[in-house]
Amino acid sequence: MIIGICGGTGSGKTTVANRILQAVGAHEVAFIQQDSYYRDLDRMPLDYRRKVNFDHPDAIDNDLLVGHIRDLKSGRGVDLPLYDFRNHARRKETLRMEPKLITILEGILIFAEPRLLEEMDVKVFVDTPDDIRFIRRLRRDVAERGRTADSVIEQYLASVRPMHLQFVEPSKRFADVIIPEGGHNQVSIDLLSGNIRARLLEERARRAPATAAQS
Repeated sequence: MIIGICGGTGSGKTTVANRILQAVGAHEVAFIQQDSYYRDLDRMPLDYRRKVNFDHPDAIDNDLLVGHIRDLKSGRGVDLPLYDFRNHARRKETLRMEPKLITILEGILIFAEPRLLEEMDVKVFVDTPDDIRFIRRLRRDVAERGRTADSVIEQYLASVRPMHLQFVEPSKRFADVIIPEGGHNQVSIDLLSGNIRARLLEERARRAPATAAQS
């Protein structure tokens, strides 16, 4: 079962994903963030890397991401890339991810890639007002990614907002579920988590006869 969680920057996607993990059980879920799949820019000078439009679909290595999702869905483990946001390059180490009954894929542009949409069983869009999203992004980038407030504002106006309007907001039409106010909408998260738990029980029940027969 592949669950896609999409929404603009700072919308609360990760919060929603983490609350689902808590409700369902982290041991049952493989959690993948699209941010890990930014293209490796280590051969470019750092000043040029900082000017790249990271909010355009071309900034994502979708071939690798789609391949990993399909591998997990087929029962094969994958080595997830790890991304250094301060230097805009992939780290040398990777993270091993084994297949689970549920895979959560989270990112701002996952609904903009048709191949990913085809793999998703449930598509969730986290819908949060623009001003709240911007404040969250500003705080995160300054605190966690070594950015200045001026650089965050400049990037937001130059690429984040235009790309949101061009790619992220229109992709909301593909969602099966829309969660307003991000991770603060506990009712929506509870309903979604309950549905996931029910499908998880169905899958366990379906696999039980085969396991019994093998033993």
